[in-house]
Amino acid sequence: MIGSETTPIDHLVRPFQKFAAREASGGILLFIASVIAFVWANSQWRETYFHLWELKITIGATHNLEHWINDGLMAVFFFVVGLEIKRELLEGELRSVKRAMLPLMAAVGGMVIPAAVYALVNHGGSGAHGWGIPMATDIAFALGILAILGNRIPTALKIFVTALAIVDDLGAVLVIAFFYTAQLVWPSLAIAAICFLLLILANLLGVRAPAVYAVIGIVLWVAVLHSGVHATIAGVLTALTIPTSRHIDTKQFVGVTRSVLAELEEAENSTDQTTIQAAQQSALMTLQEAKVKVQSPLSRMEQSLHPWVAFAIMPIFALANAGVTIERGIESLKDPVSIGVILGLVLGKPIGILLFTFIAVITGIAALPASVSRKQLAGAAILGGIGFTMSLFIANLAFDDPALLAMAKVGILSGSVIAGVIGYLVLR
Repeated sequence: MIGSETTPIDHLVRPFQKFAAREASGGILLFIASVIAFVWANSQWRETYFHLWELKITIGATHNLEHWINDGLMAVFFFVVGLEIKRELLEGELRSVKRAMLPLMAAVGGMVIPAAVYALVNHGGSGAHGWGIPMATDIAFALGILAILGNRIPTALKIFVTALAIVDDLGAVLVIAFFYTAQLVWPSLAIAAICFLLLILANLLGVRAPAVYAVIGIVLWVAVLHSGVHATIAGVLTALTIPTSRHIDTKQFVGVTRSVLAELEEAENSTDQTTIQAAQQSALMTLQEAKVKVQSPLSRMEQSLHPWVAFAIMPIFALANAGVTIERGIESLKDPVSIGVILGLVLGKPIGILLFTFIAVITGIAALPASVSRKQLAGAAILGGIGFTMSLFIANLAFDDPALLAMAKVGILSGSVIAGVIGYLVLR
């Protein structure tokens, strides 16, 4: 710890800093926001809940608050998802075919089987278009539960779940782009394509300034917003162009740091206060420059945006979308849409993940981590049924009918809770 003196504000802020540092904190906050939304939507103040999200806001165009959250704030969420996907593909668990095959196969099974289960239940019905809803895994909730279980969960299992959820996110992005897209507006798509090419060009030219990508990315988002493709896809496309290269490696960074510290130590021997202050200022600037150079723009953006996504954007999204009024009581769970989502998440997800995982192992294209037992793998597969964030997002795209959307939300909330509880009990 640097320095021993603490101020009153330190005592006030420290509990919040400790909470934010916990791996499970994002999932906890997301859960709290969801409970608040559900209770609010079923209380005597339910009208205030729904009126709030219908509030009209003009930012260039006029839309209600829920629309700005789902199309605007969630574009930042998808931008971070895109950064995570790119990082995993280039540096993480998905960087080699052999290492990627296990989570890749598991994710494919965890998308195909739940979609098939839902489609089977809702075949020919009014809710048939919602087949993509149970395909997703909520990484914040899943990793939050694993974090709560602590040392009982091997690191290899956490890596597997993370990689699986990221492939899941990639699958969800593709499903949204190809199957939940409105009528295309080609002039807007052309502008979006030009913006995407400019982002690629900036990357190839070695541009590392975040502001350049932010400005072009915002124009891309506006173009996609008016193109018929869902606006959040702009976040993923922008993320894929963010540079991953570093100007100096770790060894060079250590060398710069040692050199600066040596110069600073030498300056401290001076009796001239001006010389000492100048040396301190120079050292801080040099270290700051080295810190920027040793990190890739992708890494810096991911680290800076992740807290905003985990502790602001996702809870706000949950607050705006998890509120569903249960007017029919237990009858809501008998609706084909609710049944399809629940069965897809609670049964389809783990069956698909485990089935395709064992196919990968039996055929020899992948191997189970030595430290992971079959029981732990089963528990992780069950946690994959926590759809929540992405499932709610796809449900909003799948259904214009408020009644169908309400039933989908009932299924998502019920299925996610059931999967979370069972998964926790299996892994405990």
